[in-house]
Amino acid sequence: MFDTVTIGGLILVLVVVLVLVYLSVRIVNEYDRLVVFRLGRTGPDKIKGPGLVFLIPVVDRPVRVDLREQFIEVPSQTTITKDNAPISIDFLIYWRISDPLRSIVNVAYFAGALQGIATTTLRAVIGDILLDDVLSKRDQINEVLRTKLDEQTERWGGKVTTVEIREITPPRDVQEAMNRMLSAERNRRAVITESEGARQSAINVAEGEKQSSILRAEGKRQSAILEAEGFSQALERIYGAARSIDERTMLLQYLETLKAIGASPSTKYVLPMELTRLASQVGDLVDRTFDDNAPRFDDGARPQAAQSPDSPSMGTTGGLRSIRPEPPVTGFAAPPAAPDVPPAPGIHDAPTEPQPGPAEG
Repeated sequence: MFDTVTIGGLILVLVVVLVLVYLSVRIVNEYDRLVVFRLGRTGPDKIKGPGLVFLIPVVDRPVRVDLREQFIEVPSQTTITKDNAPISIDFLIYWRISDPLRSIVNVAYFAGALQGIATTTLRAVIGDILLDDVLSKRDQINEVLRTKLDEQTERWGGKVTTVEIREITPPRDVQEAMNRMLSAERNRRAVITESEGARQSAINVAEGEKQSSILRAEGKRQSAILEAEGFSQALERIYGAARSIDERTMLLQYLETLKAIGASPSTKYVLPMELTRLASQVGDLVDRTFDDNAPRFDDGARPQAAQSPDSPSMGTTGGLRSIRPEPPVTGFAAPPAAPDVPPAPGIHDAPTEPQPGPAEG
């Protein structure tokens, strides 16, 4: 029986030791801290962790605090804007514990207190903003809410890191007005875009016409320059060819022209200013021809041609002289009679009578 009592006592002692060890030893995670209340009192030196923490059983009471970032969802709140428009807003608040001691000592339930103060702060902030600004300036509202909530929760050992407005629901009539405004804005942008396209198209067309006109003018200018150069070269060639033409060739051309005029059925003729000079040149040519074919005396002298006193000279009016052979002189051989030379076309000379020759011996 002694052995049984001894064994039971040993077992009881072992159980007590195990209980004491369990109550005095804590394993604290990296993201946790232990706020130890010793006989109901605590302080900055009573914050334990992380790692293995030893407590005095029955004397120390630990409170675990999570330092990780957390969030709470604030349900939809109906607020009134500065221009008396009721809207519903719900948002999210991200927060974390920065001071474990104050989060336990100064507030009973940090998350609940944060949600309550967030609701009242939201109404105060939205009441100072117009509806259009509430709908368009979410980032600024988020920053104002975060700053105000952070100031309020600092005494509780908390830190508000982010505030995000999730949804803003304006009244039905405001939504309809916004839809009409949106439709009008889209129509305005469509009209502006269409007008900009038309303007750009007109500008492009004008630029194209301008470039086309410039190219056409440049082409005409180049064509005129080339045409003038070709005409100049042609005149130079004509002038060069004309310089090589002799007087007889030009005279033949004049005669061919007069022949063509005479063959024309027209009753009116336009005669050139150089008609007198032409007749003179024809007379000189005929004179030279007859001089070359005229008979000569034994001493080389040529018989003189008779000229009418009323007949103008060849050099002045271009009239042709009729050449008649004189009677042969005694002692000289009679030269053959030269044929009469008809006058040039279109030229009428007064007939000349032959002069009487010297009497025979």
